[in-house]
Amino acid sequence: MAAINTGRMTHQYEIGKDGDLVVFLIGMTVNAWWRPDRWLPVFAAMPKMIRELSEDKESGLLGYRFVFHPRGPWLVQYWSSLDKLYAYAGAPGHRPAWAAYNRRSRKAAGAVGVWHETFEVSRAESIYVSTPLQGLARATALRPVTGRSNSARQRISTD
Repeated sequence: MAAINTGRMTHQYEIGKDGDLVVFLIGMTVNAWWRPDRWLPVFAAMPKMIRELSEDKESGLLGYRFVFHPRGPWLVQYWSSLDKLYAYAGAPGHRPAWAAYNRRSRKAAGAVGVWHETFEVSRAESIYVSTPLQGLARATALRPVTGRSNSARQRISTD
């Protein structure tokens, strides 16, 4: 079991100074559970890409979290740059998975879907109380909440 941080904690990452911050949500929607031949290859492609990105410290991927939803799994990813995220979209590690998805989806249209949402973050605030390391703090760094960062308004302030 992961260690529990019992105090009030927040993330440590100064947008602009430490890099940009991009939150990227990507997932699949299983529309035909009875067609694992269509959705299982899509699911199986993601761990390889995440491993490749995690091993390359220059990739721009700061961290990620798998989310399991009844309609299909998805990931929350934290990136240091929109340019690095887009560079990976055209990279050799990503292209074969995307091409394979497109080939399979033509054979059974609608059996499985893919989606993504991209957010450029100008300010970010977080609080973690009695939790293991997770979210933005896991992707960046964890620090205790202090007097100057006691409230959400103080933590998100640009002053």
